[in-house]
Amino acid sequence: MCNPPFYTSSAELKQSAEQKEREPFSACTGAEMEMVTRGGEVAFVKQMIDESLQLRDRIQWYTSMLGKLSSINVLVEALIKHGVTNFAVTEFEQGSKTKRWAVAWSWGDRRPAMHIARGIPGCPKSLLPFPTDYTFTMPPGTSIDATTATINAELSSLPWFWAWDQTRSSGTGFAAENVWSRFARRKMKLAGEEGAAKLKVIPAQVALGVRLQIRLVRGQKPDEEEVRVLVRWAQGTDTVLFESFCGMVKRKLESK
Repeated sequence: MCNPPFYTSSAELKQSAEQKEREPFSACTGAEMEMVTRGGEVAFVKQMIDESLQLRDRIQWYTSMLGKLSSINVLVEALIKHGVTNFAVTEFEQGSKTKRWAVAWSWGDRRPAMHIARGIPGCPKSLLPFPTDYTFTMPPGTSIDATTATINAELSSLPWFWAWDQTRSSGTGFAAENVWSRFARRKMKLAGEEGAAKLKVIPAQVALGVRLQIRLVRGQKPDEEEVRVLVRWAQGTDTVLFESFCGMVKRKLESK
């Protein structure tokens, strides 16, 4: 976790202060060595990225605050260049008028929630990580009880770890591979009951981890409610596998 020196020189620091419309509410207590570095915050965080290439997953997440929105573009491009696909960008306000940004990245496969990872409104899609939420709404009149029953039945039948919380209408699943394809079904049939039972535990190497939640939301009409299904990507690195799973869930529900 880092709050880097924002500025490339003392002249840039002074210019930034002079461009502000109002005087700051409090005096700046940072020493020049804490606020100025060669190359500014971009060079500083790029050095963090280079060091993370060596440390890899010995550190779960690398994070840094930024003082300039323009730095996001340069740093995300650097992350992508080094093969990082699990990253987050966000913004936050400090007080009533100070805005800051942040970038985070991980060499692990635990995916942050989408509102955190894609937390800069209006940011170009090319600078945002792959969406980790997939949401779809069932046709009007669909029963939430029928939807939850279908999802639990279909996903319980797969050779993977699946835990369903009936009181919250939500479930969690982990798989070592694609377990919903025709090939996977044939493989489970050949393995028999004993072989299939071994697959219904959390695997040592998780290829896909997901969380599903079903909820009632207000429909287009004031007196109407709709069933909404949220599939959240919690773990994994394969975007195609996640998309395939989401497509399978949607097809299963629409066919009922």
